[in-house]
Amino acid sequence: MKVTKTKLAGVLLIDPKVHGDERGFFVETYHADRYPEAGIEPVFVQDNHSRSSRDTLRGLHAQLSHPQAKLLRAIEGSILDVVVDIRPDSPTFGDWISVELSAENFRQIFVPIGFAHGFCVRSASAQVEYKCSDIYDPSQELCLLWNDPAVGVEWPVNEPILSAKDRAGEPLAHWEGALRRAWPEGI
Repeated sequence: MKVTKTKLAGVLLIDPKVHGDERGFFVETYHADRYPEAGIEPVFVQDNHSRSSRDTLRGLHAQLSHPQAKLLRAIEGSILDVVVDIRPDSPTFGDWISVELSAENFRQIFVPIGFAHGFCVRSASAQVEYKCSDIYDPSQELCLLWNDPAVGVEWPVNEPILSAKDRAGEPLAHWEGALRRAWPEGI
């Protein structure tokens, strides 16, 4: 596999080796020995799978207590995947990156603890699978406003389909104090 660092420390893009022939393809999507060699060291304890229609935007999410590292991939369709640095003492606090994940490119993204994550569906529909390093705890969820002007994510849609929770997201400035209390030693 090819691993590429991003401008956000610890966020990695993974392009696995795809073996294809007239029958189809085979790809190894996770290997407990190889991924740590690439800097992906969390033990994953929960797998999630979502299906969404075009223009659905899910995010931007993180957890205050029991924060989760995530390893994601699209298994159907195409998404614009977005990661925002929410580590208050980080030199890249509030910075973001985006990358296309699709069933065609097989690309994965590793999102370490300390980052908010979300995605927007660009194809007619998309299915996303991801591994998490801690169990989801809705009482600890942070929902960052998807279009916070202070962050400035460039989404591919102006009027996305949002859940009630995502419509009620708060700007990053609202969360900064809670992040400092939750992560007093930093992440």
